[in-house]
Amino acid sequence: MNSTRYILECRNLGRELPSPQHRLLLRNVSFTLQQAEVLAVIGPSGAGKSTLLRLLNRLNEPTQGSVYLHGRDYREMPVLQLRRCIGMVMQRAYLFPGTVSENIVFGPAQQGKTMNPQQVDDLLARVGLEGYASRDALTLSGGEAQRVAITRALANEPEVLLLDEPTSALDEVSRDGVQSLLASLIRERRLTCVWVTHSLDQARAMANRVLALRAGEVEAIGTPGEILHA
Repeated sequence: MNSTRYILECRNLGRELPSPQHRLLLRNVSFTLQQAEVLAVIGPSGAGKSTLLRLLNRLNEPTQGSVYLHGRDYREMPVLQLRRCIGMVMQRAYLFPGTVSENIVFGPAQQGKTMNPQQVDDLLARVGLEGYASRDALTLSGGEAQRVAITRALANEPEVLLLDEPTSALDEVSRDGVQSLLASLIRERRLTCVWVTHSLDQARAMANRVLALRAGEVEAIGTPGEILHA
């Protein structure tokens, strides 16, 4: 298999907690992703969905298998470099005190890159937050904060975006708006995404393929039509 044709590849990925709290969190998860492909990850609570995302950008370390980015074992990469390539948006937006602009420019600044005010304004306009650069980040609504979190992730120009139920904490109007925003950004930027969701409707709408987890193991993987019956 020529792994370099894939942006992301998981090979037998797993994580097991050692004694005394010995617990299997994930075992033998394998899949490949090409550019602009969206993989929805579904399953009941405790199935290992969030564990998988945390392993994909080394917030946790695997105890089994590995992840390959463009065919390269991700443990050969500095962690900060990896997390710039594989960005993450959480269920709730964790913004730090300061302005919206300060939140957005932080990531690029860690790479020695400077974003000018026009670049920040252009990104914010794209996510429907024109004129928000100087706003206090901690005074935003849930939907606004999540849009800033998405913008902050995009400012690093990631190749892969991990989405951990990014709309589940929002009201219906904000949820629909953020989902539509992500759909358009994925198309425009040809983002490769791993999208954890409890919503089968969202998986149908957003994903090219679906990975179903149960009790830490792969139950099924395939197209939405194959996996999501009725």
